[in-house]
Amino acid sequence: MLLHGCGASAPAASTVVVPAPPVHSVPVADFAELLTAEQARALTRRLADARTRTHHEVAVVTVCSLYGETIDAFSWQLANLWGVGRRFYYDGIVLLVAPVERKARIEVGFGLETALTDAESAMILYRDILPRFRAGDWNGGINAGVTSILREIS
Repeated sequence: MLLHGCGASAPAASTVVVPAPPVHSVPVADFAELLTAEQARALTRRLADARTRTHHEVAVVTVCSLYGETIDAFSWQLANLWGVGRRFYYDGIVLLVAPVERKARIEVGFGLETALTDAESAMILYRDILPRFRAGDWNGGINAGVTSILREIS
């Protein structure tokens, strides 16, 4: 399976761990190009509005490769390197999608683990996100996941 944004050859695993962060205030980083420009803009507006209301930061990141890392390690490193969430509150959430490896994960900061537990994150993945991804609906899966995440932390 070759996705539109994932055609370039990947760097060696020893040279890349996590992509450099985009502009910090941008909550959507679609490196795998799963979303159209309009879909990414709409999702960015939605996440920015939610951040204004809740003060919690939710980031959606798609990558072409995990570069040999497990999705757990990659998402944790990404969330920490990028500084998702407020400092000292640890209230950031990353929805990470790696379509080539067929992996997705919701990484929840310590400050929100009571609002969005591991069990709830898994339920969101299996109920809302993955069925849409299997049907080829990347935008639908990401938006359904974001809707459920925001419902849990609001």
